[in-house]
Amino acid sequence: MSEQKKKNVRIMPQFLIIAATNFANGVADLFVALKFTPNTLTVLALLFGVGAGVMFALEKPGWAGLMIFLCGLFDMLDGKVAAKTNATSDFGAIFDSTLDRYSEFFIYLGLAYHFRESWVVWVPFFTFLGSTMVSYTRARAEGLGIECKIGVMQRAERMALLLLGTIFGIVFDIFDPLMTGILLFIAVISNITALQRTFYVRKVTQQGDNE
Repeated sequence: MSEQKKKNVRIMPQFLIIAATNFANGVADLFVALKFTPNTLTVLALLFGVGAGVMFALEKPGWAGLMIFLCGLFDMLDGKVAAKTNATSDFGAIFDSTLDRYSEFFIYLGLAYHFRESWVVWVPFFTFLGSTMVSYTRARAEGLGIECKIGVMQRAERMALLLLGTIFGIVFDIFDPLMTGILLFIAVISNITALQRTFYVRKVTQQGDNE
């Protein structure tokens, strides 16, 4: 087993990843039949992300949770539909990645507004920084020809944690403290993941220089 695979540990259980993938595949068939383009689904994912941020800002976490679920679902669907219709493209890949960053920004912005009267207002910005750096370090590494998917705090994990935090926060009436903990957790682990990827690239390039 390669070092890359050894380090590619996921927080989400494998069975949950498989179940989500199978569900997305089934829904993707419906959107293929409806002739939705991958880029249309990418835009819809962004709109749901913006909607989640707005709902958090309006103190409607239940609706925000639904929007996060739909944002994550449509983010999976665009790639599935692209593969099923042989519509993958370099532009589609960068369009998807770009809009993903915007959707996360609006979610965290809405949470920052929700916590505007508390010190927690600053936490979502560090969470967004870590989330962005996870994606940036992977993209930068791949630009150098190095596959870099290591780390535990990938986008799927971030969205799942935000969704679960919203649901359990509402059910047990602990939304603010639970979401504060989740935002701190994502912020810390995301930035660790970004550093892990940075030093992984360093190790790979040093091994290449020594060969």
